[in-house]
Formats: sequence, C-alpha cells, structure tokens
Amino acid sequence: MIAYYSGYLQQPPHPSSSIDDFDMNGFMAVIHNLDRSRGLDLLIQTPGGSIEATRALVEYLYSMFGKDIRVIVPHCAFSAGTMIACASKTIIMGKHSSLGPTDPQVRGVPAMGVIEEIKTALEEVRADPLRQIVWQEVFRQFPPAFISNCERAIEGTKQMVMTWLAENMFAGEEDSNAKAAATIAHLMSFKETTEHGHHFLRRKCSDIGLNIVGLEDDQKLQELVLSVHHSYVASFARVKTIKFIENSSGASWNVSAD
Repeated sequence: MIAYYSGYLQQPPHPSSSIDDFDMNGFMAVIHNLDRSRGLDLLIQTPGGSIEATRALVEYLYSMFGKDIRVIVPHCAFSAGTMIACASKTIIMGKHSSLGPTDPQVRGVPAMGVIEEIKTALEEVRADPLRQIVWQEVFRQFPPAFISNCERAIEGTKQMVMTWLAENMFAGEEDSNAKAAATIAHLMSFKETTEHGHHFLRRKCSDIGLNIVGLEDDQKLQELVLSVHHSYVASFARVKTIKFIENSSGASWNVSAD
C-alpha cells in the first residue's frame, strides 16, 4: 500500500501541496522494491493539482502495477485526486468520504465557468445587441488564447478520465465507453455543482456509476485506514511538512514548507 497525502487537513493548501511533476520523484522512491505482482492500494488525500502531472502519474502507476489499482479515500480526493480515483478498478470510501468535480482550472479560473459565460453572452447579445458592450468589457480581461486554453483543458480532462474509466473500472462491461461518458458528464457538470470544491459523497459517487465499496464493509480495513489517516492529521498539525508519500514498508518521501 502507498499513502499519498498533500497537506491541507488543518488549513488551506500550500501552493506546493497539490499534485505536480515533482510527485513522480516521490512515487518512484516509495515504489522501488515493492512487490508489484500484488497490485496497488493507493490511499489518497489531496486537493488536486496539475492535469498533465496527473496523467503522467497514472500512466506511471499503470506501467508498474498494470491496472490492478484500488484507491482508498479516507476523507477527500478532489479534482485531480478524483481523476486518479477514476483510474482505479475500485474506490473505497467511508460514509464521510468525498470526491469532487474534475473541472480544470486555467490560471486559477474555472475553465467550464468561462465557457458557460461565453454561452450566456451569446444568448444575451442575440436577444439584446446592446448587451455586447457589457460582455466586451468582461472578455477584455482575458489574456490571448485564454478561451482556447480553457476549451483544450476541458476536452483533455474529459478524454483522459473517460479512457481510464472505460479501460479499467468499466472494462468488460457492456458499452463501457457509453458508461464512462455518462459518469464523466456528472463529474464535469458545471450546472450541477456549486464550486470547484463541491463534495460528491459516497452515495452520489455510486449513483453516477463509479465502482464504490464502503469502507465500513470491512471493519479491520476501516480501523487500519483510519489509523493511517489520523496519524497524518496529527503529523500535519505538528510539523511543517506539506506533503507525504509513503509505503507500507517504511519508505517515505516528503516536502517541507521551508
């Protein structure tokens, strides 16, 4: 088992605490010498991170463990963390656990929100051409290629997660591609969520098609998982580390706030 924790349990995330390209070094360090024939249990807690860093990490884990990956979410795995969960065969969640929307952020701005505003602007201008004056001022704030980058991030995220779902979690099911498309439509619905940090609790995750197993179904596993989780809660409260990547054999890699 590998535990991945990026530190935001007690406070808002540090800029370096989300998933980024440097995490590959940590995962490589803790995967070294593990028995890869047994598959991977990945216990994850993260606010999210870079789309492409997430792609690289998932593809690396596939190369090490095939697709025999189970993700355990003791509390929450948002955004890119949800994307990683969708790359697994099974997601284990407690009644209190949450996933989040896989809506990409471009320069800190929700890409899907930008596209929704464009749709609204077009509708309003068609109905009342004078509204163009207002919307021109709104879109004047965007730098060159910003809207194109938003569209690219949305489509890239959608195709990435759909592929992982269809080829792993839904592999072997009838019309796995259609099921994957339906699931990602919920995870990327701007109108059905309140914000980037929207919580999809366990029942909702199951309702939208994800393969969810209740943490409480296995009492021994629940006690072990929560013991690990609470140890990290205590660690983040006492030290300046903002990110832990550790395995069950004692190998550890962490990032300090200093």
